[in-house]
Amino acid sequence: MAELRIFSYLPNPRIWKATIAARLCGVDLEVRGAKPSELPDWLWDFDAKPLAAEEKAAYASTARAGRVGFKGGKLIKTDGFLLAHPFGTVPAAFSPDGATGIFESNSIMRAVARLGADRVQLYGRDRYEASRIDSFLDASLVFARDAQLYLLAFRGDDFAIDLHTRAAEAFAIYLSGIEQALHPDRRYLVGEALSLADICFVAELCLFSNERTRRASLLKRGLSPILADGWRDTYPRASAHWARLCEHPAFAPDVCPYLQKLDALAA
Repeated sequence: MAELRIFSYLPNPRIWKATIAARLCGVDLEVRGAKPSELPDWLWDFDAKPLAAEEKAAYASTARAGRVGFKGGKLIKTDGFLLAHPFGTVPAAFSPDGATGIFESNSIMRAVARLGADRVQLYGRDRYEASRIDSFLDASLVFARDAQLYLLAFRGDDFAIDLHTRAAEAFAIYLSGIEQALHPDRRYLVGEALSLADICFVAELCLFSNERTRRASLLKRGLSPILADGWRDTYPRASAHWARLCEHPAFAPDVCPYLQKLDALAA
């Protein structure tokens, strides 16, 4: 039995925080899910699964309006799912018995690190390093929030220019901090070893890389891509750190196919 089960839309770079951490510290992880467009046909539960049409009818009374990323649709969420996940969102992680829900990708990643702490200390070697890691994870949340709103806005026709401005500011603040942390004699963001801070950075930047496929839409609106070619020159240490970790054996199985697909779509 897996030590942790995750239900999410797929692919989702934010759950890579957990899958990468699991590879590094030997945690048995189970991931269930499907494309976002298919999740309205799934049972949102510890035992998440696709439902046949007649099964969906039986669960009609549990259907609830979708929110961010699923607006306009109905999602079939069991009472048990909402008890474990009171905000009703994915990714949604569960303890092996399904009784305890863990939500938000950074917290799910922390759970994996705690489960594997006896093997690899991804959450720092002491309380001070753990707290510094938390600082990077907290700083990522502002960038992640503005990035999500920005990327989701491309799905509609009423793209708000201010979302581009906010995302650009959040990107600059976050990357400036990463660049500063990676001064010439430091190989990782915290301490002398790879940590959750590095994993989170890679996952969030991979997700933001979806912007590359929206270049034409941005130019049509008179806007420049935030993740333009020049970002590597502006943040050389951060970009080199990202590129190096993308090729790491624990990262590559998730990251490389995803970025290759984005490259093909952006071509």
